[in-house]
Amino acid sequence: MERLRIEITGIVQGVGFRPFVHNLAGRHSIGGWVANDGRGVVIEAEGEQAALAAFLAALRAEAPPLAVVGAVTARPLPPAGERGFAIRTSAAADARTALISPDVATCPDCRAEIADPLDRRYGYPFTNCTNCGPRYTIVNDVPYDRERTTMAAFTMCPACRAEYDDPANRRFHAQPNACPACGPAYRLLDRDGRPLAGDPLAEARRLVAAGSVAAIKGLGGFHLACNALDAAAVAALRARKVREDKPFAVMAGSLAAAKARCLVDKAEEELLAGPARPIVLLTKGPGYDLAAAVAPGNPCVGMMLPYAPVHWLLLAPDDVWVMTSGNTSDEPIAYEDGDALARLAGIADFFLVHNRPINCRADDSVARVFGGKPYLLRRSRGFAPAPLRLKRPGPAVLACGGELKSAFCLTRDDQAFMSAHVGDLENMATYGAYTAAIEHYEKLFAVRPELVAHDLHPEYLATKYAMDCGLPRIGVQHHHAHIAAVLAEHGADGPVIGAAFDGTGYGDDGRLWGGEFLLADLKGYTRLAHLEYMPLPGGAAAIREPWRLAAWVLHDLYGADFVNKDIPFVRSLPAGWELLLAAAAKGLNAPLASGAGRLFDACAALLGVRGKINYEGQAAVELELAAAGRKGRVLPYAITAGEPARLDFRPAFAAMVAALEQGAAPAELAADFHATLADAVAATVRRLAAASGVRTVALSGGVFQNVTLLGAVVARLEQDFTVLLHRSVPPNDGGLALGQAAVAIERSR
Repeated sequence: MERLRIEITGIVQGVGFRPFVHNLAGRHSIGGWVANDGRGVVIEAEGEQAALAAFLAALRAEAPPLAVVGAVTARPLPPAGERGFAIRTSAAADARTALISPDVATCPDCRAEIADPLDRRYGYPFTNCTNCGPRYTIVNDVPYDRERTTMAAFTMCPACRAEYDDPANRRFHAQPNACPACGPAYRLLDRDGRPLAGDPLAEARRLVAAGSVAAIKGLGGFHLACNALDAAAVAALRARKVREDKPFAVMAGSLAAAKARCLVDKAEEELLAGPARPIVLLTKGPGYDLAAAVAPGNPCVGMMLPYAPVHWLLLAPDDVWVMTSGNTSDEPIAYEDGDALARLAGIADFFLVHNRPINCRADDSVARVFGGKPYLLRRSRGFAPAPLRLKRPGPAVLACGGELKSAFCLTRDDQAFMSAHVGDLENMATYGAYTAAIEHYEKLFAVRPELVAHDLHPEYLATKYAMDCGLPRIGVQHHHAHIAAVLAEHGADGPVIGAAFDGTGYGDDGRLWGGEFLLADLKGYTRLAHLEYMPLPGGAAAIREPWRLAAWVLHDLYGADFVNKDIPFVRSLPAGWELLLAAAAKGLNAPLASGAGRLFDACAALLGVRGKINYEGQAAVELELAAAGRKGRVLPYAITAGEPARLDFRPAFAAMVAALEQGAAPAELAADFHATLADAVAATVRRLAAASGVRTVALSGGVFQNVTLLGAVVARLEQDFTVLLHRSVPPNDGGLALGQAAVAIERSR
């Protein structure tokens, strides 16, 4: 007989790992015990040598589906003659490095129970087991035990306790275990917070069917919901939320309902139906019948499937409901009942609330499929706070991220913990959510940062937070952070030729960068090339009103004579444009920018696609939609030699003007623009590779959410280069903090 002390790290708490170990020990005739501790799971196992070897191998090979086993270490102990095997109370957390699972969609077994009239959990909206249910959103601290979750106030009834204590039951040590007799419950309230009569879920279904807008409390916060086939209800929600054009996400009651309305390939189906259950961008199909205001003018719709029991109980299999974040524009998602009633009473007709507190808000994640693999656009519920693995350990870093699509990152040893999506740091409500989330992450993962990394923009609230936190600071240029995030994801050091394309990032020269080619590694970069600078007439107003950029492009090409061009854009110029361009020509309130996003804006306005925007990136989104399905021709452009080189697209704009005068369709020219930009990116990369000898390319920045451009660039490069793309974090500013952290760690060496 031999005895081993086995310590296991990774995501091994809250995923049924201790019950799994208990049952595995019984199968191999192993004595001893298992417990959670502050690091993960600790086991003392005693048995014959061959049985112990088989037991050790099975710990990794047969782990529960939600477990992510990290290190498994074993050391010998003197045999104690122990025959039985027990699950012990969690050890005191002297070291607190255990990992927490993200929230996981309801498993098939639990779905079967809530649909079975003979089951005691029939219709119960908080049904879960060790294979599914809430995790991160209910955790207060580690080790992960019921008393350190928001389920602490609910005492298990005898039936639930019997399941919890039964090694043969899938709820054996399931911390959120509950039933209608002892667990949380839903209530239905009017917009003044008064209770409404009737069964809460049945009445909520009836009200939505009748055209009402609901505020529904789920796993990580509130959704605003209505029947997606009801044009009047969708229009009411859009008007009340003051969301003029941006598409709504929808939830289909079943995979069949999603497939009936959208084109869904195998990779998209796996992403839709997987345990993370993100919103997936899908192409509308021939059977698409949702209200036009769900995704106006867009060939795609963001679709998700039910992921909490309440969704399966509210939506019939054929239903499709709008399920958009429970917030007002630019504010964080509401997750507390009182706050939701205060903020959403002007939007929702009624509130479906429950009494299980949400400790950590988590908005829905958003993804699409590119190249047959998931391509995350927002990393939140279902993914956070699972760590990303860094290539090598380093000091503890807090990376503060950027302003738009904000997320921060904490590192510990070789792990990077990206936060759930916070939102745009442009108001104090979001800033408060941001600072509270940082405090909780530091507590949950026992990280005391030694360094803080931040963007160079002095006016970002995230930068100001870094300045005020009293730690040694490392500033990281915005686009270097984008490229470093790709490197960190792939465990690469560089150097790479990085193309970082977005709207705006603060440059080393004080100008606004955004169309950058960098020779970069994790420590530093050289700016090898960039898009030609363009003034922003009227400053930030030019981002909200892209017609200003198009007018400047024409003025730059033709001078005052551009008003004689026989094109629709010129005929639609608003009053006051002359003074605006005159001021810009003198450099008055017209900062210079090299952003690729501004290039898209100018093109969208010139072609009549979008002259004013109602949400960030709208002009670029609609320009991509206009180009959909068309190959496009490469128009002329220039690459001016220098250090750095400059890409000039004025020849392309001149060609577009000439084509418009000849009656060319704007959609064709939108496709030409994409093809031209992709060709210019590839040509620049080849030129820089020839000079540097570097054969690996990294693509990042919010512009590469545009899969038309991304696909065209990758197709031009993948035969001759190793092309690194984002997969685990977004290409937009939601991934920025990972790059900041990676740079800070390397510079600290």
